[in-house]
Amino acid sequence: MPSPAPQRRALFVSYDGSRFFGWQKQADGITTVQNALENALSAIAQEPISVITAGRTDTGVHATAQVVHFDSAARRPEQAWVRGVNAHLPEGVAVWQVREVAPQFHARFDACGRRYRYLLQSAPVRSPLLAARAGWTHYALDIEAMRQAAALLVGEHDFSSFRAAECQAKSPVKTLYSVSLHGTPELLAVDFHGNAFLHHMVRNIMGALVYVGCGKLAVPEFADLLAARSRRLAPPTFMPDGLYLTGVDYPPQWGVPTPPLPAWLFPDL
Repeated sequence: MPSPAPQRRALFVSYDGSRFFGWQKQADGITTVQNALENALSAIAQEPISVITAGRTDTGVHATAQVVHFDSAARRPEQAWVRGVNAHLPEGVAVWQVREVAPQFHARFDACGRRYRYLLQSAPVRSPLLAARAGWTHYALDIEAMRQAAALLVGEHDFSSFRAAECQAKSPVKTLYSVSLHGTPELLAVDFHGNAFLHHMVRNIMGALVYVGCGKLAVPEFADLLAARSRRLAPPTFMPDGLYLTGVDYPPQWGVPTPPLPAWLFPDL
């Protein structure tokens, strides 16, 4: 009797980036999200499983709705792909939804948008309850100045000034659909929605926005920095602690919706 043909499935995964050494699989067995997820899926499928992700995240960066796809000939009910896999996962990562998708679906190449939220605390002393959950600055912030600077980022730009030296993207030109700020100077959420992002792009932008907020960089100087297309002129990369991948957009024909922000991530700030 012939073996069943492999089926492609998409998983929604959330994880605490502070517990892992980034997303990408490491040959030396170091704990990464990909290592943990592939081991758990392989245990349930009883065959080796490899996953493709919508986007790799660095050490310390979190995700509420990372999307991955994998192929497996194993036939398991949805409960097994969710609860069964979660039973094999370490603390700090969980699968919360699975969908069968067309065999042509690709979690990375079919993505038409990605969403990030950065949580930022501004206070003289960093709250231990927000450790690894929010970025922090001791400077008081001018949110209106930060909004003016953020508005300059919307549209198609060469983001070389906010690109990590080790970035492997073919082009520094990306499109940001929106950058919005919510909350108060004491707890601020900055939402980014774009077609794609360069390595460290959000963290580098946050470093510059914090400089604007505390008066170290004027809004016209921020505009000059974007136009300069030079990372050497930019402020330092900001900490990963407050960065969350919150959604990946796909064309409707794939049947993989973008989930709303979870309530615990302060969606109404």
